[in-house]
Amino acid sequence: MPKTAYELEREANVARNRALIEQLQLKNVAASVAGPAKAKAKAKAQAKPKPTPKPKAKPVQPQKREKRTVVEATPRRASARLRQSAINLDETSAQKRKREQEEEAQRRKDEEERLAAEERAREAKRPRHHELDLETLAGQEEWEPGALSGLSSSLQSLLRARHPRRAAADQDAFVFDGGKKEAAEVAALSERLQGLKVVARARVTQDRVYSAAYHPEPTKDLIFFGDKHGQLGIWDARALVDEEDDDVHPDQREAGKYWRLQVHWPATAQSSISCIKFDPIDAHSVYTSAYDSTVRSLSFTSGISREVFAMEKVLITSMDVPPASHEMWLSDAEGWLTHLDLREDKSKRRTYQVSDQKIGCVSVNPINPAFILTASNNRSLKIWDVRKLQKLPARDGVPEFELEDVNKLTKSIFGPATLRAEWKHGKSVTSAYWDPRGRSIVSTSYDDTLRIWDVRPSLMRKEAPFPDLTPLRKISHNCQTGKWLTMLKAQWSPNPDVYPHFTIGNMDHSLDIFGCKGDPLAKLSDKERITAVQAVTCSHPSVVERVASGSGSGRCVLWAPADLIEE
Repeated sequence: MPKTAYELEREANVARNRALIEQLQLKNVAASVAGPAKAKAKAKAQAKPKPTPKPKAKPVQPQKREKRTVVEATPRRASARLRQSAINLDETSAQKRKREQEEEAQRRKDEEERLAAEERAREAKRPRHHELDLETLAGQEEWEPGALSGLSSSLQSLLRARHPRRAAADQDAFVFDGGKKEAAEVAALSERLQGLKVVARARVTQDRVYSAAYHPEPTKDLIFFGDKHGQLGIWDARALVDEEDDDVHPDQREAGKYWRLQVHWPATAQSSISCIKFDPIDAHSVYTSAYDSTVRSLSFTSGISREVFAMEKVLITSMDVPPASHEMWLSDAEGWLTHLDLREDKSKRRTYQVSDQKIGCVSVNPINPAFILTASNNRSLKIWDVRKLQKLPARDGVPEFELEDVNKLTKSIFGPATLRAEWKHGKSVTSAYWDPRGRSIVSTSYDDTLRIWDVRPSLMRKEAPFPDLTPLRKISHNCQTGKWLTMLKAQWSPNPDVYPHFTIGNMDHSLDIFGCKGDPLAKLSDKERITAVQAVTCSHPSVVERVASGSGSGRCVLWAPADLIEE
């Protein structure tokens, strides 16, 4: 079809405009006039290629769907008018009496069901004080078939050998006369620890990890984690998984096997597990203290959890058990220390109020159990000789001593031998622990400082206050965890056969390891796979190259030599 006069004139105008623009050297505009498709193609050719985005770390994916415990809802009341069925206007007197009797019987039944449901709801909010088996502890957690028997078998396997808690044979262990020998020891340990990598990850607990403990069995990596809602997660970190989910990328799969037990009740923040300790005699049972004011013991032999101790609505913040002993010391949120002899009835406890504020941590010297550390919200770290406290006479046969009684003792002629030392921090002291030698102390505080002390054994042999408790070393460390993270606490490695060192989480998502004189030994991190603060840490009691950590989401990490991944 021949072009119209209008089309011919339009093409001539376009040609004249293009020639004029080219004469003015406006090539870019000429390209746009030539057509939008051509301009876009040219711009795309000139554009710089975008850099490939760096893959973000993804959390490990659970092996199975979680099922949370849901408290049964209490039925609501309804008025008689709403519950009443339609009335037959033609009913006889006998039919009316029968209908009213049936309605009354139904009303009584509904009321009984409502009262029973309310009682069940109240019971669900109370702590459990009776013995509980593994099936009861599993609760409504959704487990795979055979998982309960698998847990029982794993616990039974720990009974083949006794693993008593060990302490150093000598308080002067790893104390060197020359600096070169100590430097060589530190360098050798640092080389071993710097090789630790992430070898296993799993979401062991449903909620934020509050506490952790590494079982001393050397052939397994069995780690116990306590969470915010009273759940005890048991993780066999290197156990073979029965079936692997092919839909999940290998880097995102959970490693090992884990089991979740609702040891403390109710499953709320009132039951946070504050501390986990193994039986110091043989490690054939595990003790857990919690904010529900109870201490429980789970026996690996019977699979029964029993109550060891209970208080009246007081948060138990910390617990310690000395080596080769049946004793236990507890601290609580009201400033009290409680001493238990586990062979006696729990009613024979002795309690001492040694602070007017919360004691967040108690630590017993493993070599000299008479010396106890307390870390308090009143900013003080104190060293007590409890032999003097135990000489306080009981009032009316009740061994319960208030702060007034303790202060009176410390101000008497026996006072200097009772409170051996005190050191004020800038802010609240969140933790303080003795090392396995019973010589070094490390404290953590909200003033963003880690402090290390060296207490000479000769000072403990005298009945006199320590002349000086000036820290050997101060280390700046961000401890501002805020509301949504567990407080950072420096934890000594319980291994007495190696140079004393401790682990602590870092707000930059890494895990720091320091020696007993503050020397940095290692900084463990994995930016591609670890994207949360590893607030809770613990170490294997006999294998040096094993560290575990947990975060605010319940996800836990095993750090070990990289060659374990290939096994």
